[in-house]
Amino acid sequence: MADKPHYHEHRQRLRARFMDAGADALPDYELLELLLFLAIPRRDVKPVAKRLIDTFGSFAEVISAEPARLSEVEGIGEAAVVTLKTVQASAQRLTRGPVGDRATIGSWDTLVDYCRTVMAFKTTEQFRVLYLDRKNGLIADEVQGHGTVDHTPVYAREVVKRALEVAASAVILVHNHPSGDPTPSKADIEITRHVADAAGKLGIAVHDHVIVAKRGHASFRELGLL
Repeated sequence: MADKPHYHEHRQRLRARFMDAGADALPDYELLELLLFLAIPRRDVKPVAKRLIDTFGSFAEVISAEPARLSEVEGIGEAAVVTLKTVQASAQRLTRGPVGDRATIGSWDTLVDYCRTVMAFKTTEQFRVLYLDRKNGLIADEVQGHGTVDHTPVYAREVVKRALEVAASAVILVHNHPSGDPTPSKADIEITRHVADAAGKLGIAVHDHVIVAKRGHASFRELGLL
């Protein structure tokens, strides 16, 4: 009988450590190894996992990377890309649960966690709007615009128009900063004031504008900018 591949026992030990000690006991590359076991059953995936971390920086950045960029990493094929993007989709579905399905937005931390999971690691700016009813129930969660690495065109009239279409009483504005720094820019402050002014004339409240990034988040409400 042929000897088992050298990585066979490593896989067994890593799975056992994960089950005994939990994910917190594993560095990012080992957690990636566990995922890659599923997609690449007959190869030592430790070098592949380490290349992913070297390329993108962290576990979160790996699973948030665009499929085309993942495919550029040596050892990553279609099955591995699908596995990694499935994990990202699962995380987004999980964090969206408490704020979706018209559930009342009652936990600020839950809302921020959802927004960071969906947007914080994108490489270009995205602007989304959460439309709320009178009880702060979520009516719609929609991407209003896509932009470049440091700018997204946003039009107050489009935000207000959509709020009227879905009969929203309030909105929460959210966008990301690919730079990693969530500090509001002058342009961020100006567009927020434009939206708040336009919405206020029609009785629609802007509860907050949240900027999410790799290094945290910023709330206009908490900063006194709204």
